Amino acid sequence: MKKSILKWCMLAFLLISNLAVFAQGGTEDTPEPGDGTEPIDSKLIWLAIIGIAFAFLYFANKRKAVRA
Repeated sequence: MKKSILKWCMLAFLLISNLAVFAQGGTEDTPEPGDGTEPIDSKLIWLAIIGIAFAFLYFANKRKAVRA
């Protein structure tokens, strides 16, 4: 039980510290469209679809392995 809690605490620490280390400060300059600095918001739908498909395939393969 304690090892499980320790793993989750370490994961949380690594994720939170990663955000703090790589966070960017705000800038006054607004980038021009098309210069490679577009936000990820336009691709979130595709990211969600691919994530759901990956989860479905993962659990389908896991269920198939249990049956065999």
